[in-house]
Amino acid sequence: MTDELKRTLGVSDAVVVGLGAMVGAGVFAVLAPAARAAGGALLAALAVAALVAYCNAHSSARLAARYPASGGTYVYGRERLGPFWGYLAGWGFVIGKTASCAAMALTVGAYVWPGQQHAVAVAAVVALTAASYGGAQKSARIARLIVAVVLAVLAAVVVVCLSSDAAVAVLPGGADRGVHGLLQGAGLLFFAFAGYARITTLGEEVRDPGRTIPRAVPIALGIALLVYAAVALAALSVLGAGGLASSSAPLTDAVRAAGRPELVPVVRVGAALAALGSLLALILGVSRTTLAMARDGHLPRVLAAVHPRHRVPHHAELAVGAVVAVLAATADLRGAIAFSSFGVLAYYAIANASAWTLDSAVKGRAVAAVGLSGCVVLGCALPLASAVTGAVVLALGALVYGVRRGRVRSGT
Repeated sequence: MTDELKRTLGVSDAVVVGLGAMVGAGVFAVLAPAARAAGGALLAALAVAALVAYCNAHSSARLAARYPASGGTYVYGRERLGPFWGYLAGWGFVIGKTASCAAMALTVGAYVWPGQQHAVAVAAVVALTAASYGGAQKSARIARLIVAVVLAVLAAVVVVCLSSDAAVAVLPGGADRGVHGLLQGAGLLFFAFAGYARITTLGEEVRDPGRTIPRAVPIALGIALLVYAAVALAALSVLGAGGLASSSAPLTDAVRAAGRPELVPVVRVGAALAALGSLLALILGVSRTTLAMARDGHLPRVLAAVHPRHRVPHHAELAVGAVVAVLAATADLRGAIAFSSFGVLAYYAIANASAWTLDSAVKGRAVAAVGLSGCVVLGCALPLASAVTGAVVLALGALVYGVRRGRVRSGT
């Protein structure tokens, strides 16, 4: 069939795509805001975020094995809960992750050329949209190189900080900002784990998805957790919770505090590459969900076109790239990250609800229940402005769906 995507990705490719999204979003963009929210309980917040992420990953992998098509939870919600819930998941994903794309592009600009942050961000979006246009396999190769460089940079940061004379023992911190602060920190950190969604949204381009996706998701998640824990521990050891919370560039400040300022340019390059890797994976994921929604008529049909030679959703990719470029030219980095977090948690809440219906297995249902509850709690704990804005956007999506259904039924 001419509208099918090409299956080219194996387990290692899928793992790299997920890591490219997670590492770029997490280590360089979320640690400081999470420390401001959780204070001395940062590591505890990381553990809570990891637990919720594991539950979501488990549910997503089970669903992806059953429904190996592009679209992720948009497809799962539609098939298990009904068209409205699938649509709502897709709406939340596309809107929230489009904001994530802008946030990652702005992160690139902030590290590469702070005085021209928005211009660099737009250039990064244009370049990576062109790269994704060449196909998922090409994008996976680029992501593999970026991930290798970024992990090497992060390893250097961890070794330098933990071996520094300035390093101190990091004891388990109390919830000095209260339970709400801990949960808010976990909600922000969960945003950093959400990259494994890119794996499930590429279900139509993965070889043997019933086997590949359930293997790739936990591997990517486990590696990301180890990286986050090591980097957070290293930064806390030289900056402390207060210093980390007040830093605008925590890893460059960490290597300075460790007495190795010559590593600052290396860390800046690593941060820019990490954000580029995340942006590339995000463009892939958002465009595939856009493709799935366009196929079902929830978005303009023209976005469902598949390139005859590259076998990629080229109209969806170009549309996503154009919207992200506009946001990157005008948006605020911190606001984009906060808005995205709410949409991601809503997306995974629907994924867990969908996984609950798969069978009556005790483990599967228990994991789905914990994941669903965790998404709701963390979403409500996010900063009020972000939660309200996210809820309004979801409500607008529901309104659009209702109007469209009413017109279909009336024949207009």
